[in-house]
Amino acid sequence: MNTTIRIKLSVMMFLEFFIWGAWFVTLGTFLASNLHASGSETAAVFSTQSWGAIIAPFIIGLIADRYFNAEKILGILHLIGAFLMYQMYVSDDVTIFYSYVLGYMILYMPTLALVNSVAFNQMKDPEKEFANIRVWGTIGWILAGLSISFLFHWDSVESVTQGLLKNTFLLAGIAALVLGIFSFSLPKTPPKVTDEKIKIGDIIGLDALKLLKDKNFAIFFISSILICIPLAFYYQNAHPFLTEAGVENPTGKMAIGQISEALFLLLIPVFFSRFGFKKTILLGMLAWAIRYVLFAYGNGSDLSFMLIIGIALHGICYDFFFVSGQIYTNSKAGEKYKSAAQGLITLATYGVGMLIGFGVAGWITDNYKTLDGAIDWRMVWIIPAGIALGVFLLFALLFNDKSKTENEITTV
Repeated sequence: MNTTIRIKLSVMMFLEFFIWGAWFVTLGTFLASNLHASGSETAAVFSTQSWGAIIAPFIIGLIADRYFNAEKILGILHLIGAFLMYQMYVSDDVTIFYSYVLGYMILYMPTLALVNSVAFNQMKDPEKEFANIRVWGTIGWILAGLSISFLFHWDSVESVTQGLLKNTFLLAGIAALVLGIFSFSLPKTPPKVTDEKIKIGDIIGLDALKLLKDKNFAIFFISSILICIPLAFYYQNAHPFLTEAGVENPTGKMAIGQISEALFLLLIPVFFSRFGFKKTILLGMLAWAIRYVLFAYGNGSDLSFMLIIGIALHGICYDFFFVSGQIYTNSKAGEKYKSAAQGLITLATYGVGMLIGFGVAGWITDNYKTLDGAIDWRMVWIIPAGIALGVFLLFALLFNDKSKTENEITTV
């Protein structure tokens, strides 16, 4: 891969995740302060991510993989996305806003696979080259958060009160417009030429359901869905909670989570080799419970360090469960079902699991109030902590797979 292509792919990844980080982190606070959304309405808006994840495989499998160059579809989707972002920026009604977010997420979620396709198509040794390109996506997300807090100050108490968080959609829309135009200059990535009949089961990974005959994989599969319930609480409630708690520059401080994610990704091989898959993934589950206990009993003043530690645990929470789970799935599936198994796990977690999680988080937020009508944040965090601990115990007691997956870590 020459330097020009490497730079183009890095810019592509940077913009792809800058866009997501520029509006999704602050979405919960925007909905509450600008659109006065209830917990259930906020849950519905966040659930658009899950619907996008469910629909994305069909857009990729039925269109992108068969008829058009990936970079062209990427460009078109982001150009339409830029228009929808502008509509979100000018919307002042949560119902209308929801329709634009739903349309946007249906278009955005497939681009996560498309940028990977464009990148992999240019690599001779993806196992060594991809991480150096993908890291720019994490940098993009981090810089989006830092910009909102320290450059534009849109998440300060005064700015939130003035409704300035809506500017995050304008920022994301401009980045989407730039990436949409830039995509047409990316290396050509033609569709896979195939005359095989399209099977819906192949698109959503139904062939991998055979793996559920293995008791341990079934336990892992169920645990993966259940752990997404507390995960949804973080995405939906963390920013509004930090803002209400009086934490300064909450968006920038939440970027600590992405920095942690990048660092702990490097530590997964160490934990796999020393402790194995089960203990590594259990640590990830336990970290969810600990994080939410810290949120429940911390505050924005003398105990603010508890909130920062909770944010910093994101690397263990996410990497040690989801990345480890992807490795385990890869090792159990074998060559025949490898792609189908990963697709099925993605559908189960980001689709079904998160969809349930956002709904539960919205219901909890609406139904746990203090005497003065404010959100009872302690209960909002104690409940997902209990769920995470329950999943931890379920997995610890029932999962007994002794097979080795350590060798699979070389692919991360």
